[in-house]
Amino acid sequence: MIETLIIDYLSEHLEVFVGMEAPEETADYVLIDKTGSSRTNHIITSSFAIQSYGATLYDAMLLNAEVTEAMDGLIELDQITKVELETDYNFTNTETKQYRWQSVYNITHY
Repeated sequence: MIETLIIDYLSEHLEVFVGMEAPEETADYVLIDKTGSSRTNHIITSSFAIQSYGATLYDAMLLNAEVTEAMDGLIELDQITKVELETDYNFTNTETKQYRWQSVYNITHY
């Protein structure tokens, strides 16, 4: 599964928790969410929202920069043929007051 591949890859390259659900006792972490996919000639393109959480807005922004750098290296994996950063932006949750940045990626893979 591409989700597991990305979680494992980011976990190896970042010094924070990476997963699909928030951990209970940490301020800095990364969550991934597959938002959709398409398939053409057995080649899949999946869209991911990758959210970087921090204790401060600045921490979240710095973690987002680390995520972006790590995601650039994802192309080195055999199963990945294209990694495209569509956009990234401040995505602070105003209800919970959790600071976060979100990066949206399109990843083409086998």
